[in-house]
Amino acid sequence: MLRYTLMRLGIFVGCLVVVWGAVYSGIAPRGLGDSNGLWVVLLALLISAPISFVVLRKERDRASVQVAQRVDRMKATMDANRSQEDVADDTARAQGQTS
Repeated sequence: MLRYTLMRLGIFVGCLVVVWGAVYSGIAPRGLGDSNGLWVVLLALLISAPISFVVLRKERDRASVQVAQRVDRMKATMDANRSQEDVADDTARAQGQTS
């Protein structure tokens, strides 16, 4: 997941540099008043999102599999703990009834 996040951040930073250069060279329009920084960031986000979606498809699928495996392991651990608690509770109740 960290690798995917860093790759996505890298694509965003690359787009930010390109958009910043385009805005300050006059190729892309400037924002209104003091909103130029916000304009550059929003435009970079808008451009980097579809690029990330297409370019990082394999990495996103790999990260998804890893997350799903981790969730499955956590569920199995929780089920095992729950069954141990049930056995301990049943044993305690049985001992309480026989006394």
